[in-house]
Amino acid sequence: MLINADLGRPAAVDSAALDWVASPIAGVERRMLERDGDEVARATSLVRYAPGSAFSPHTHGAGEEFLVLDGVFSDETGDFPAGWYVRNPPGSRHTPASAPGATILVKLRQMPPAETAHVRLDTRDPGLWRDLGDGVRGAVLFEAPWETVAMLRLPPDHAGATETWPGGIELFVVEGDLLLDGATMGAGAWVRRPAGARLALGSRGGALLYRKTGHLG
Repeated sequence: MLINADLGRPAAVDSAALDWVASPIAGVERRMLERDGDEVARATSLVRYAPGSAFSPHTHGAGEEFLVLDGVFSDETGDFPAGWYVRNPPGSRHTPASAPGATILVKLRQMPPAETAHVRLDTRDPGLWRDLGDGVRGAVLFEAPWETVAMLRLPPDHAGATETWPGGIELFVVEGDLLLDGATMGAGAWVRRPAGARLALGSRGGALLYRKTGHLG
């Protein structure tokens, strides 16, 4: 299966307009944003767990990264409410579940073998956030030679300066709206721009964004 699989091409998806697709596990559904492969795939998806659902135990051969958007996601390492960011490195194994239900933004099979550390961060922790100027605030969640992951909060009526992203950029709108290329994108929008992209991030009413950079270079 190929969905926005060419990382050298721009892509944009309004996930709210996609159907939920059943996974092989009852009660677990997906909205596929990018995918290269079948059930074992390099993928970026929204995954929704029904209350009381659980996924079978499995190993992430090339790692897993996710942001909890709502509900509570659980595994052997703990319970992660909305706002938690988790990285499970290549070779890690767990059994995901959710008692109340949950929705996560998840990226699979996109980590190099050099990544070995587990990450567990509450993005709502005020201690993570820094002022970046012009009313923008940011929280770095992960930083390595191969990529940087951060949360950004844009203020209302923000018109960002155009920047060049040598290693590409990927965005997911968690809350609010994003102005990009003359279009307004609401919560649930996912955007990818390849290495060398030039773009400005703006917002009419303010926005909370997940942002990954450097990984497409």
